[in-house]
Amino acid sequence: MDKRQTAKTRAKGGLPYQEPHGTRAGASGKFLEEAIGREVKRFREKLNITISELAKAAGMSAGMLSKIENGATSPSLASLQALGKALQVPVTALFRSFEETRDASFVKSGQGLTIERRGTRAGHQYQLLGHSPHGPVVVEPYMITLTHESDVFPTFQHAGLEFLYMIEGNVIYRHGDKTYDMHPGDSLFFDADAPHGPEELGKLPIRYLSVISYRREE
Repeated sequence: MDKRQTAKTRAKGGLPYQEPHGTRAGASGKFLEEAIGREVKRFREKLNITISELAKAAGMSAGMLSKIENGATSPSLASLQALGKALQVPVTALFRSFEETRDASFVKSGQGLTIERRGTRAGHQYQLLGHSPHGPVVVEPYMITLTHESDVFPTFQHAGLEFLYMIEGNVIYRHGDKTYDMHPGDSLFFDADAPHGPEELGKLPIRYLSVISYRREE
């Protein structure tokens, strides 16, 4: 496989994945062109017309329009105006995805926000490591520390998906009718709507990363 084919969906072990640190065309100054191209394609598909039909309506070649949709060229203002008119949208609509807020949340080591969650007990510490204030999906990354074996830990049920990654200690973790013996380096990904939570605390202290994601309206 061509090593340059990064940031594209490929198959590994039969599962599709995306190169997490692959380079994008946008890294070399193409973010705006790519954003415009995505919007042009989105509006064209919404109108259910072909590239040839839109190109004809905008007075340009199908080849040029294809390059614009793929972010391979920077369209002139005249071309953008022609496309906006043909797509029946204001020119500013073609820049929408480029101007959207792109959130980032940085937390220094040991400075995560300590919070109280349902079922929290003494010796059970939750540190929120970041948050996503915008967009349709909420992502909540927690560092969870368990230090008191005597406390009873209740099971949880909530909307969305959850990913666990063990960092320290040992815990028997329940999900639905199954249990998993988790050690450092182990991970578990599951539907959080099923009852889940630590069932037996083994080697203490226990630390693991929990990432919960769900649709914002949930």
